[in-house]
Amino acid sequence: MSAATVTHWTVVNQPARLVNGTPVLFEVTTPTPVRALSGSWLGHEIAFSFEATDKSSIHKAWFALAGVSLETKPGTYPLELHAEISSGKSAGTSAEKTISFERKIRVDRQGYPRVQLNVPARYTAPSPEDQREIEKGKEIKAEAFKTLTAAREWEGSFSPPVNAEISDLFGVERVFNGSVQSTHEGLDFRVPSGTTVEAVNSGRVILAQPLFFEGNFIVIDHGQGLLTLYLHLSKFLVKEGDDVTKGQPIGLSGGTGRATGPHLHLAVRWQGVYLDPQALLKLKLP
Repeated sequence: MSAATVTHWTVVNQPARLVNGTPVLFEVTTPTPVRALSGSWLGHEIAFSFEATDKSSIHKAWFALAGVSLETKPGTYPLELHAEISSGKSAGTSAEKTISFERKIRVDRQGYPRVQLNVPARYTAPSPEDQREIEKGKEIKAEAFKTLTAAREWEGSFSPPVNAEISDLFGVERVFNGSVQSTHEGLDFRVPSGTTVEAVNSGRVILAQPLFFEGNFIVIDHGQGLLTLYLHLSKFLVKEGDDVTKGQPIGLSGGTGRATGPHLHLAVRWQGVYLDPQALLKLKLP
């Protein structure tokens, strides 16, 4: 591809500054109309969708949600893009060709604090019976997490699942009962039991079951490899296989599973990587 062609590619990432643990929206404009656009970044394949940049605009671009894992080290990482162009029909067949582009994108380092927490002993020193339940839960989650719908299901910006203060942030290193360490892979909202929990965007319920650590647990698939997880619920209002819309009630908050008290834990998972839900809620999406 010539240098003149390359200059007509535009790649914009939101937010502008990327750190470990952040979700990102890529907006790509190609130098010529294309049939399909795919990409790869940080070892992940990225699925793009094509549409107007806003509801009143005639300008169209390709969009995809992606993310940076907590473990990603500071540095510059290439976003590789491949677009398919139909070059017309010849002898009853349409020939395809591919154009490619690479943009290097900077990732900075974000530090996260550490906190001490106390929970019932069974959650840090589980009995053999509890251990069997934990292993069963791992298998159930692993099966559900295989669901990676390439097609986009989400529409517009993500909205908070509850209207409440945030009580614990994403990325915090937690020490339970002075010994067991884990990373807080979600965002906690301070709500009493029985508070209505809403879907943060449209998608399909792929898991709605009680598990040992998560308590009553819901997972929604939003497409493009993006899942949202809702933990410690007191009641389910949806079941597996249900299609939901943004703002639809899916459950009631509670304190089930490994919880220090009633609250809602919201997590965001993209292709096996946990991302900061607070950053996702701030993105302005098409």
